[in-house]
Amino acid sequence: MRNTAAILGIGNVLWADEGFGVRAVEALHARYCTKDDVEIIDGGTQGLSLLPIVENTEYLLIFDAIDFGLPYGTMKSVFDEDVPRYLTAKKLSLHQTSFQDVLALAQLSGRIPSRMALIGVQPLDLNTYGGSLTTPVAAQIGPAIDLALLYLEDANVKFMPRLKGDEIEPLSPLSVVGVGV
Repeated sequence: MRNTAAILGIGNVLWADEGFGVRAVEALHARYCTKDDVEIIDGGTQGLSLLPIVENTEYLLIFDAIDFGLPYGTMKSVFDEDVPRYLTAKKLSLHQTSFQDVLALAQLSGRIPSRMALIGVQPLDLNTYGGSLTTPVAAQIGPAIDLALLYLEDANVKFMPRLKGDEIEPLSPLSVVGVGV
């Protein structure tokens, strides 16, 4: 049986704005919870190891830093068959190539998600090792989460704000171990 949805943040938190996707899923996980059949995953730069997650979900939502050729910090969404095209149009890092391969393999196996959404933000700085997200990119985390929640409503996935004092299990790259296997 496939999960209703998987929310995947991809990127490398060691290289400034390259970490947008991971920081977005961390913030979503910290602010909201769901009782629905949903995986929230820090996919980091794990590439092909994400294939079981992609193959075992109906609705895939991805957060990532994407070079759309737009002003820094601009958020843009793409859907369904356009998602793989944007992940490879102007590659920012090797994780995008490998994640595009994940989508291609899922399609070849006939197990591509029935719906996909990519919420991307135009990065400003990808060269500062150990750097935080830049101000224009960090400012898009809240709006990206709001947009994701709207998209997920279309998949009948409901999120609730976490209550003050709720215990929140850490979200780490290890969260992919055993998922969908």
